[in-house]
Amino acid sequence: MKVKIISVIIALCAMAGVCSSCGASIDDREGVQALNYEETTAAIANPNQGFYRPLYVKIDEHGLEYNKTIINETAQLYHLRCDISKFSSAVNGKSDLPLTSEATDGLDKLLSYLKEKDKNAVIRFAYDSNYSGNANKEPKLDVILQHVEQVCSVITRYENTVTAIETGLIGPWGEMHTSVIANAAHITPIADAFLSYTTNIPVAVRTTKMIYDYLGIDSDKANEYEIAPNDKAYRLGLYNDGYLGSDSDLGTYSDRRRDVSFLSRQNNHLPFGGEVTVPDSSLHNINVCLPEMKELHLSYLNSEWDNRVIDKWKKSFYTKECGSDKAYYGETAFRYIENRLGYRFVLKSSVFTYNDAGELNIDIKLKNVGFGNLNRKKRAKLLFTDVNGIVAFEKEVAEFEGNENITYKLKPEQVSGKYDVYLRLYGEEYQGTPLYCVQFANSGLWESKLKANKIGVIELV
Repeated sequence: MKVKIISVIIALCAMAGVCSSCGASIDDREGVQALNYEETTAAIANPNQGFYRPLYVKIDEHGLEYNKTIINETAQLYHLRCDISKFSSAVNGKSDLPLTSEATDGLDKLLSYLKEKDKNAVIRFAYDSNYSGNANKEPKLDVILQHVEQVCSVITRYENTVTAIETGLIGPWGEMHTSVIANAAHITPIADAFLSYTTNIPVAVRTTKMIYDYLGIDSDKANEYEIAPNDKAYRLGLYNDGYLGSDSDLGTYSDRRRDVSFLSRQNNHLPFGGEVTVPDSSLHNINVCLPEMKELHLSYLNSEWDNRVIDKWKKSFYTKECGSDKAYYGETAFRYIENRLGYRFVLKSSVFTYNDAGELNIDIKLKNVGFGNLNRKKRAKLLFTDVNGIVAFEKEVAEFEGNENITYKLKPEQVSGKYDVYLRLYGEEYQGTPLYCVQFANSGLWESKLKANKIGVIELV
């Protein structure tokens, strides 16, 4: 069987670079696919990133309670604020207690529901009853560590669902301050417990000093320190709930330039996010904040706090003073930031060629225009659909790690006919349904039923 490549035929002068009418990159080789290769400015809800919605979760000896209606189509990412104060003597007035099986079963059911709904979560635990700002409500350290072990035994079952664990546990709102135990003697072993009881899930602390304390290094030597990929600390990042609020981000940094430089390297493979604050700060002006957002590989932010800053972004606009992304000129600052949180892959080229043996070579070029990176490997599958849109052939291919140049080689097994070719990038399957799929930021490529991106067309004769 021979493979005929449906190619782009463009009769333009050799100096031309882009087809403005169709958005396709120009290439005179046989097999360049006639697709839209320009970025859309539409918002896309991809896994593990974006503006999150807070979800308050009450956990006690009887189980777990939360407002289920909050988990809906308005958000992909949720911030689980888990109140486990009932297990601390400082709150229950009796004794420090281990989590009950009803409590851990409730956590399992919540994460299972999020997975079923194809949603992600950043998760934090605290002993602050009702997340209302109470200090010094923690149990003894050995009980905290027991609680960490218990919750991690559940969380590890949901590696594709849980975007990150924010260490929390100490202080009001679990923000790791304003507590007599907000010190390295307690924070370092708690962070180590989260890292030890999990394998592939990022763990975040509240300040860069907490990371330096964990590493056992002087802060002035931070940018000379290399963390090996097989080291637990490779997964240790930061959540910033004072983001853009002051020069130190309300105590997050002791030396902003040094600490941002350190985090830039660490966040290159980890999610980073938090909450913006202090509405009178100039740091979150749209023409000021974007370069550092890119340097820090910003992944997620609270959509509700500080709402005054969010409203400021919704009333500000991206202009040439902000950058060179011309397609966004006139779009709101909020839309631009929303579309840059985490990774955002734009298909820039898709070329199909074949040899006399009937093998198909697929060469794809992507561009990540987001602030962040993929951070989580994705399974990859090629799908070939017939004229009725039915999958006639599929093939699992090498995992996708966020690389911008991809090559696949395979021998199609379909009968003669014309087929659309799709690439599905996904985390796992649940009851036969692919979950946590990556959508390219191009118009007209995404097929929602397949949860896959169109990359070309072939005809078998």
